[in-house]
This record gives sequence, structure tokens and C-alpha cells, in this order.
Amino acid sequence: MSGDPEHPDRPERTAVAALADDFVAGLRDWLTIPSIGADPAHHGDVARSARWLADTLRADGWPDVRVWDSGPALPAVYACWPAADPDAPTVLVYGHHDVQPVDPVELWRHPPFEPALVGEELFGRGASDDKGQVAMHLLGVKAHLAATGASAPAVTIKLFVEGEEESGSPHITKLLDEHRDELACDLVVFSDTPLYSRDAPTVCTGQRGVYGAEVVFTGGGSDVHSGRAGGSVPNPATALARLVAALHDDEGRVRLRDFYADVVEPTERERADYAALPFDEAVWLANSGGAQVLAGEAGWSTLERVWVRPTAEVNGIFGGYTGPGLKTIVPASASVKLSFRLVPDQDPERIADALREFVAAHTPDGVRSEVIAAGDGAPPYAVDVSHPAVGAVRDALEAAFDQPVRYSRTGGSGPAALLHGWLGVPVVYLGATLPDDRIHAPNERVVVPLLLRGAEAAARLWRLLPERLR
Repeated sequence: MSGDPEHPDRPERTAVAALADDFVAGLRDWLTIPSIGADPAHHGDVARSARWLADTLRADGWPDVRVWDSGPALPAVYACWPAADPDAPTVLVYGHHDVQPVDPVELWRHPPFEPALVGEELFGRGASDDKGQVAMHLLGVKAHLAATGASAPAVTIKLFVEGEEESGSPHITKLLDEHRDELACDLVVFSDTPLYSRDAPTVCTGQRGVYGAEVVFTGGGSDVHSGRAGGSVPNPATALARLVAALHDDEGRVRLRDFYADVVEPTERERADYAALPFDEAVWLANSGGAQVLAGEAGWSTLERVWVRPTAEVNGIFGGYTGPGLKTIVPASASVKLSFRLVPDQDPERIADALREFVAAHTPDGVRSEVIAAGDGAPPYAVDVSHPAVGAVRDALEAAFDQPVRYSRTGGSGPAALLHGWLGVPVVYLGATLPDDRIHAPNERVVVPLLLRGAEAAARLWRLLPERLR
């Protein structure tokens, strides 16, 4: 996979091109390790993946490389390459090396841990999320040093690659607390987000947070015959259906108390960028599970609905008889699983309180209700687009992609807010993958030329930041 010919006016591009074949070979080797963090049977593979990364960093010349494997967190990798100038900024690059499960494996065109290069696409679990982007940064550092002819980077670069992101990063706060000194920095570069599209590269400026819970309605102690008791006792399934129906108003707005009170709207510059991005409704629907029509909160575009507006979604409803045929009962209980995507400055704890209040108000006499939280949730995060580091990322990407770069966000969630809160510094995003890389599905892939452009942008970013952050 050779890169572009030499570009004397763009030394980072020349350096990336010279290293491209070795980069692809190394990434393919790493992708053979099934580091599925959510599966205890593969925890040994997560440790092996961490060792692979640590060995590669040492071979690349990183002077300080450590594997944090004392538990309870699955092994994470830390590395530091100090700048020659002791007054240079310190930048922490975040990523993860654990990967999603591969089920259903029969839908993969290529075995998920036997990476296959088909044209410009590299198929394999973790190719895009997130080993490809971590490897992109390793290449970026090598290209930066080659382009500058220096033995140390222009900024002190630290690397923090955790092994539990796909499980919700349950122990990341423990790692951040225990290693606060090692992770201290002036800026975090978060690399676990996509571009908008191959032809419309973007700088991500934020991620939504998430809070999830299960609501359980219980009536009697057991199911009863609907002919004997139907119409004379409360039906938990019917009551739950009314609660779900009341969750949104006719304009698609969530009806929890003060749900929108803390929402910070995007800037006009951001909204203008969103509106300028190419949007094909048919393609969007096809990539959204084959939905037939667009829907959502009135007054906002589709991109705004999934990037900068909070949501409430029913993830599943359960109760009564669900087998074949008909069983005429009044069920004893019913439940619904809900998830709320949150935007700055919504707080998962406040949303949890509002949900409990909403459930209490919609619990009829004779029915008991319970709200079971699915963890503490993840807060949202968005960086101020006027921060000079955001401009540096944008300029670096524009130089790498040879075209204007606009702002975007991502509808998913991650630990960016935790990194910001614990380290007390801004978080900027540098990603070079695509929304249709099928990152949690069979046939995950990454487009190799995009990773090479991302590495070029990272290499250029290290050269830009000392001046921009001065």
C-alpha cells in the first residue's frame, strides 16, 4: 500500500508515504489479536494486545513505555516521548485497544481476526474502532520526526490506550486517579471518532453523553386469566404502554421535567457547517437500519438531531406472554429499557432524578414501579470551537485532505468528558475513519488512505501546536 510520491513542500506527506507499507503490515498483525474486553474468555488476549502495542512503541523509539496491568482495569498502555524543549506543551493522545465481540460471526465475509486488505479497505475487528486510529498516531509521530529531522517531537506526546472502552470504561476513573501525574498534560487529543464522509472531512467537536435505565411495573404476584380478572385489576403492561406513550409530545420533545433546561445549543458557525455538509436522505435511511422516513424533534435537521439534541429512546419492551399463539392473561409485570442521549450541559444524575419523578407520576394505583439504572451514565462533552487547538486540528486536516474541513459532532458517547474533568484540560478530536465502517457490526473495515491522511494531519499538528498554544 504505497503512498503518494514525494512532496517537498509537504514533508509530512512524504514521510507518511515512505512508511505506509510498514504501517499496514503492522496494523494487520495487531488486528489478529482478538482483544474482546467484554468477554472474560478473551481477557488474556487483551493483555497480549497491550504487550504488542508496548513492544511496538519501544521499537519505534518511545523512551518511556509502560503497561498498566495491576487491575481491576484490563491492561492499558502508557507512553511518553518528551519534547526537546522543556517549555513545549504536553499533549495526551487517548485511544483504546479492546474491540467489540464479533457475533454473528457467520455474517463476516472474512474471518474477523484474519485481516484482509481488499483494494483500499482493510477488513477486521478493530480496524476502525480503535486500533486503526491508535496505529495512525504511531505513524504520525514517526512521520513528524522524519519530516522535521528531529530526534524528539515538537511537543511532549503522551499516549494513553485503555483496554475497557467497549465495556463502558468502568475503571477509567481509577486509572486517572492512580496515574494523575503521568497523565498530566495541557491538551487531550481524542482519537475515537469519524469524519463525516470521505469527500467531506470534518473536525469533531463533541460527543453526546448517555444515561440508561429499566423501568419495571408490577401488579399482582402472578399472571391471571384475562377472562376471570381482565378489566377488574390493573394491567402493568397497559400502564407501561401509557408511560412510554407519554415520554414524548407531538413535536418529538422529551417530557421529563426540565429535560432541556441545561442544554447548550451549538454556535451559529457550527450550525452553518452542519447545514453545508452533503446530506442524502435515502443514503442516511439506508445506513440507519433501512428506516422508511426521517423523524425526531421538530425544528432541527437530521444531523442536529443526532449530534446536538438530547433524545429518549425505547430500547426494548417486555412483559406477559411472548411465545407462539395466544395466552389470555393479565401479566404480573412488564418492563421497558430506556436510553437517553445527552448533550452539554446535561447531567446524567439530574436526568435520572427526572426519570424517577416521571415514572412516579405515571404509576397508577395498584401498580408498583421500580427504576433500575444501568450504571452511572456518561456525561456529554463539547470543546469550545474558538480554542486555538481546535483551529490547529482543522488546519492540519485541511492540509492533509487538500480541501476545506468543517465542524461536526458524533451522536455516540465516550470518556471525553471524564478526561476533561479529571485532567482539567480541553479535549480536541482527531479522527480519520468513516461512519459506515461498521464498527460494531460484522465486516468492520477501515479505508487505509484515510488513515494515512490522518497520520499526516497528526504529524503536522505536532508542528503547529507549540505556536498555537503559546
